[in-house]
Amino acid sequence: MTDSMDLMALLDTLRNTPAMRSKQMIQQPARAIGPVKNSLSRAELYALPGDDTAAIACGEQFQLLAIEGMLPGFVKNAPWFAGWSAVMANVSDITAMGGRATAVVNAYWHHDDAAAQEILAGIRAACEAYGLLLAGGHTSLAEGNPTALAVAITGMASKLLSTLHVAPGQVIAMAVDLEGDWHADSTYWKAFEGVPAERLRSKLEVLPRLAEAELLRAAKDISNAGVLGSLLMLLETTGCGADIDLAQLPCPAHADLARWLQVFPSYGFLMTLNEADWPNVQAAFAFEGLRCERIGQVNDSGALRVHSGAQQETFWDLGEQSFTGFSYPDLDLSPLSVHQEH
Repeated sequence: MTDSMDLMALLDTLRNTPAMRSKQMIQQPARAIGPVKNSLSRAELYALPGDDTAAIACGEQFQLLAIEGMLPGFVKNAPWFAGWSAVMANVSDITAMGGRATAVVNAYWHHDDAAAQEILAGIRAACEAYGLLLAGGHTSLAEGNPTALAVAITGMASKLLSTLHVAPGQVIAMAVDLEGDWHADSTYWKAFEGVPAERLRSKLEVLPRLAEAELLRAAKDISNAGVLGSLLMLLETTGCGADIDLAQLPCPAHADLARWLQVFPSYGFLMTLNEADWPNVQAAFAFEGLRCERIGQVNDSGALRVHSGAQQETFWDLGEQSFTGFSYPDLDLSPLSVHQEH
């Protein structure tokens, strides 16, 4: 991006994408939760909505639980790919929490037997690639049914990368697998086609290994809200802000920045970490052929500010406008940035 590009216009476009508007609809269930008490235990805090998965304390580990519902149009037009993507998105959520996925269940409704079989074939293929148990689910196949798919996943983690750990002063890094390509004319970046299963699993292992070595503090996978929308969700839990330099984003050669900022990559994560740990974190991703760059720093402003050359603009001010509504800035979270006892 050059200074000749209008940063304000770019950010205005990104604020108003359908994906960003859909994320704001999460405020409805967020309001239903009501106020969160400071008396909650650490285990109860980790189970709160706002992270990519719920984290439920089980002895010395955490059981992770998440679910993905797929867009009906996507399921209708690309049933196999929708089945695969439902599993892959869930796996990314488990990985972003510092965990390893174990099993999935599915629920689907359809009126076309052949298309339903394609959905299941995509789910099975992804489970085989990622080494997951397909434990069953719920099926409704009948004339007149809508087209709908949801997949839930479980996993385990010993050290969490919860957004509750985000704090001012931390480095923000972005890791992505650039060995891929766009899916048709969408914003979906595919980096799994033709990749052996062992390579897919090896790349996913980077985050839980770094979590267990206590080299990362928090993480979130880059979702359909794109880079900046996903960053907002990473920051919103603790009400933090950040300064981001667009020139530092890892991206494909000659990529259109407006499109890349909306990317939904098959492998892409935003993370926070301590300054001293940055060289080891970058090296761990590079060892697996993954690009990881530091793109900014967390601060206490509550605003996500974006830099491009001499231009600076505020993308979102969480102090003035919530995003998903899952924010707990009034809780005393300082112990969570270092320890994860429960």
